[in-house]
Formats: sequence, C-alpha cells, structure tokens
Amino acid sequence: MTTYDVLIIGSGPGGYVTAIRSAQLGFKTAIVEREHLGGICLNWGCIPTKALLRSAEIYHYATHAEAYGLKIEGKVTFDPAAVVKRSRGVSAQLNGGVGFLLKKNKVDVIWGEATIDKAGQVTVAPTKKAIVQPQNPIPKGVLGEGVYQAKNIIVATGARPRVLPGIEPDGKLIWTYFEAMVPPTFPKSLIVMGSGAIGIEFASFYKTMGVDVTVVEVLPQILPVEDAEIAALARKRFEKQGIKVLTSTKVTKVVKGANSVTCTIEDDKGKSSQIEAERLISAVGVVCNTENLGLEKLGVKMDRGAIVTDGLGRTNVPGVFAIGDVAGPPMLAHKAEHEGVICVEGIKGLHPHPMEKTMIPGCTYCHPQVASVGLTEAKAKEQGLSVKVGRFPFVGNGKAIALGEPEGLVKTIFDAKSGKLLGAHMIGAEVTELIQGYVVAMNCETTEEELIHAVFPHPTLSEMMHESVLDAYGRVIHS
Repeated sequence: MTTYDVLIIGSGPGGYVTAIRSAQLGFKTAIVEREHLGGICLNWGCIPTKALLRSAEIYHYATHAEAYGLKIEGKVTFDPAAVVKRSRGVSAQLNGGVGFLLKKNKVDVIWGEATIDKAGQVTVAPTKKAIVQPQNPIPKGVLGEGVYQAKNIIVATGARPRVLPGIEPDGKLIWTYFEAMVPPTFPKSLIVMGSGAIGIEFASFYKTMGVDVTVVEVLPQILPVEDAEIAALARKRFEKQGIKVLTSTKVTKVVKGANSVTCTIEDDKGKSSQIEAERLISAVGVVCNTENLGLEKLGVKMDRGAIVTDGLGRTNVPGVFAIGDVAGPPMLAHKAEHEGVICVEGIKGLHPHPMEKTMIPGCTYCHPQVASVGLTEAKAKEQGLSVKVGRFPFVGNGKAIALGEPEGLVKTIFDAKSGKLLGAHMIGAEVTELIQGYVVAMNCETTEEELIHAVFPHPTLSEMMHESVLDAYGRVIHS
C-alpha cells in the first residue's frame, strides 16, 4: 500500500497548485482526479470563457473599426464552430501544461474517484459517471484504483452548477455553462437566469455575437455582490447595448417547445408574464461537490453544503482539510489557489497568514469589465464605519479616451478615522488588470497617505486609481 505525506482529491486550480507547493516543501504528494487535469476552471470555466470573450471583443472592434479611423472592406462575419474550437484549443493546451507541471514536481497522479475511508486512508475506484464529459480520454497510467495511505488528505473537489426544481438543464434547450461554451450554433435569442459573474459574462458574450439576450435576476440589482453604484452603471451599459434586464424577478415555470423555451416570470409585486427564447442558460449559482467522499461517515462538519474550515483549511477532523469552492465562498479560482498554499504551508509548520477573505478580488469579464476588492460602501456603513469615498470617471483619463473607452468609474472607500483602504470598485476597460494594485495596497496595509504620494505612470488607466484616492480627500486634479 502506497503512503503519501499529502494526498489531494481534485486537480482544479486549488488542487494542482496545492500539489505543486506540497512537493516544493518536500512532501511526498499525490493528486486524485476522475476526469481531466485543471478542473472546471481550466476546462469549462475561467479559461475557455475568456477565450470566447476575447473572440467577441475582437469582433466588436472589427464591427466598430470606423470609430478608430479604420475601414474594413466587406461585412465582418464569424464562424461559431471556429470560435468554440479556439476556446477548446486554449483549454487543451493548458490542460497539458498542468500535467507537465505535476510531472516536473514529481507529483503522482491517481486516476479515479476517491472516498475517504477514515483519517489517513483513501480508496480510489474507477470513474463511474463524470459530471461533465471529459475533454480527453482519461489516460491509462500506473496509478489508479486501489487503497492509499496519506498523513494529510486535502479535499479540493470544487463545485457544479446549481439545478432548480422544474428547470433541469437538458443540454439542448436549457443550458448550464457547460453547454453554453460549446454551442453547435448560436441561438437567435437567449434568456439568462441569474446575473452573477457567470450569467453576465455569457450575456455579454452572446449579445456581442448578435444574440437577443434577456437577463432575469431575482434580487434588486444585477451583479449582487458588487457595490450598488457600480452595478447600476453596469446595468445602464448593458441596456444601452441592447440587453434586456429584469431585476426583482424570478422564473417560476419553464415550458420547452420544439426549438424554444417559454418562461413564466413573476416580479416582486406578484405580477406574472411570459418571455420566450430559443435557449435558456441557468446560472443561479453552484453546489459543492461533497457527495460520495465519505465526509458524513467521518463526521466532517458542513454548513449549507460546504465543508467548514478554519483560516488554514483545517476541518474538525484531524488530518482532513478542504480548500476552494468545496470550502465555501467566495468561489473563485485564485481564492482556491491561495487557500491551498496556506493549507499545505500550515501542515509544514511554516505559520502562514490565515486566509483573509475581504482581500480577495472579484472580477467579471463582461463588456465593460467589473472588478472589486474589500467592502462595498453599503457594507462599510453597515459595520458602523465612518467613510470617505472617492470617485473618478474614465472620461477624465487621457488613456481611456485614446483607447475609445471613455465610459467607466473607479471608486475607492477609506476609513475616515485611520485612512485604511476598505474597498475599491471599478467598471470599465481593463479593470480586471487594474484591481490588483488596490489588492496589493490592502495587503500591505497602505493608507491614503502612501497612495496619495505614489507616482503613477502617464498616460495610463492606472492614473484613475490615483485620482479616485485624491478625490476621497478633496484633492482630485482632473475632475
């Protein structure tokens, strides 16, 4: 029976990064995977969706070339199959890269489905039924079904799309993000149920590609986790693009036709109506993959379907840890990666800083992009904090105007007493790249004084970050 220091169940971003860091620390490490390396993020989530959105972005610029003094002869068209093929190719390339990194770091890959028999022991059985169809056949390797010993077991099994009763995806008319990423053709019309990051990204992609899109959200604002001011601006931009947005509205019934779905919707006043489209995307959240792992038998504590952990990934059962989506929100790939590193460094005894969830950035790669970190203005005030809020519009920035992207906003929130940066919220071009500046500032416990005296390069979009800080303290220059 093979014995490992660390055995990780699941090879998504959290799992494979944890495995590599574990090997770097000198642990004999293995990772169990039932489908494909890289998990949902690399194969069906973060990466392939960004490839699709890049194609949509290029198409958008091509159809608006005249705004940049350019002329494209003839009609600009696209090939849906080629767009999807490029996206899948990007995933395949990175899938192979994960395998290379694990091999390079001498991490054993065990193929199959894992069950924790008891603390320190895992049984791996042949894969019975994959949640999604594997992108590539599961390779036949030396390691597969069997019983393995491990001093430390880390659960990194991720999550899957939530299914609402009566609105079960069928892969044809009702899609999850799996089907939405590989359509044989683009529908003429689409209903997106849910306006979180996944729903909005698909709404943005399909609208750019010429699809008639309606977004239905049960809460009062789209992008519910974002600052209300930023979400309101996003809604205006989406509606200007032609996306129909229905908030405070829920889908109560779905009837499937030959090649369409009819949704009965109900607003917060109880008024019902019907909307119809060729396809429906269900993007109403995700469910943690905790079934059939033996967690109940072990007595692992759960909360609303997620494994309860401390700031170092430890569960209530010694020797059993959990990271990433399966350990609860925020369900983000970069959170999973960092959480895994903290977890394995804690096992090593390196005394890492516990996970601080308020410093985890969130990004939505729609058009325009949305990014944030820390407290919203409303959350800060709910906590009884006295705040200073700064804002700076994209239209006041030279680089944004030169790029043809003058619509957007940078918003910063400070503690009025200490000058601590509490949160930053952005909408506009490339804000998913800009947000990391504020993330670093928060991690370094930077106050407004350091940010005010920092020199930002010109001309750049990042200058807006500086101006927003200046605005919070009555010193804004270009507005």
